[in-house]
Amino acid sequence: MLRFDDTIYLWLLLLIPLLMFLRWVMNRRQAKRLKKFGDPALLKALMPDVSRWRPLVKFCLLLTALAVLIFMLARPQMGTSVSHEKRNGIEAIICMDISNSMKAEDVAPSRLDKSKLLVENLTDHFVNDKIGLVVFAGDAFVQLPITSDYVSAKMFLRNIDPSLIATQGTDIGRAIQVAMHSFTQQEKVGRAIIVITDGENHEGGAMEAAEAAKKKGINVFILGVGDPKGSPIPMGNGEYLKDATGQTVMSVLNEDMCKQIAQAGSGTYIHVDNNSDAQEQLNDDLTKLQRAETNSVIYSEYDEQFQAFAILAILLLIAEVCILEAKNPKFRGIRLFKKK
Repeated sequence: MLRFDDTIYLWLLLLIPLLMFLRWVMNRRQAKRLKKFGDPALLKALMPDVSRWRPLVKFCLLLTALAVLIFMLARPQMGTSVSHEKRNGIEAIICMDISNSMKAEDVAPSRLDKSKLLVENLTDHFVNDKIGLVVFAGDAFVQLPITSDYVSAKMFLRNIDPSLIATQGTDIGRAIQVAMHSFTQQEKVGRAIIVITDGENHEGGAMEAAEAAKKKGINVFILGVGDPKGSPIPMGNGEYLKDATGQTVMSVLNEDMCKQIAQAGSGTYIHVDNNSDAQEQLNDDLTKLQRAETNSVIYSEYDEQFQAFAILAILLLIAEVCILEAKNPKFRGIRLFKKK
C-alpha cells in the first residue's frame, strides 16, 4: 500500500497541467509570429535542422521529472507491518482535571496549560514505559488508551480542553476508578495513577478509590496545581467567573484533600507551581517503581520509497539534457517513417 506523508504535495501536481497550458499558449504565439515572416513551407526549407518534435520531447521529460520530484518530496512509503517489541518499563495513567477552575492563572500560563507542559515533559522522560490519558471534571473518560506511542500521547494531550466534558465539577474518585480499569493485564509491573488537579473534589469518594487502587498494587500520585490562597477563573472575555450573588469566584488549591488522597493511595503529593521542582520529584518517584518486561505492539511501519523516485528523476533530467532541440546533421537523412 502506497501512502504519502502530506497531501499538500498532491496539489503541487496541478503545476503540470498549468505548465502544459502555458506552453500551448506560447507555441501559438510563436506560430503567429513565424507566419508574419513568410510562407511556412519556405521557412521550413530555410531551417532544415529545426525539429518539431524534439522540443516537445524535452518538455515532456521535464514535466515528468517535475512530477517525479513532487512525489519524492511527498515521501512515498509502502507497506504496513506489525512489530512486537519487548520493553522494560512501568505503566502510568495520567488523570487530568479539565474543570473550569483549571483555567485559573495563578500558575503561568494557566493551571491547565502548566499541567499539559508537565505531562509532555514527563513523556519525554519516558523510554520504555507505557502511558494513558484520562480527563475528568464532573465525569471522567479515557482520552488515550494506554500505549507506548509517545507521539500520539502528545497529540491527544494538545487537544485536551475543558469543553471535552459538559458536566462541570471535579470527580477525582471517578477518575481514579476509570484509570484503574485502563491498565494492561501484564503482571509484576509497576503501575501509577497520576492525578493532576487543583483538589476541589466536589463529588467525594476519592480516598476510597485511592485505597482500592492501593490494594491492586497501584500507586496514586497527586499533583496539586495552583495557589492555596486562591485565584479567579477567567471566562475568556476579559471577565471572571461570578457566583449567583455577583461575587467573583476564587478557586483555591485544596492541598489537604490532595495529601489525604495521595496517602490513601500509597503515593506522593507534589505541589506544582512555576518552577521545575515538581517535575523532578515526579520523575524521581516514578523511577522507584518496579519495572518489568512488557510487550509493545507497533503498527504501521512504512518503508521509505523516495530513493527510487530520485533515481528516476535524475535519469529523466539526464535524458532531457542529452536530447538536442536541433536535428543532428549526421542523422538528417534517416527517416523512421517513409511516405508511400
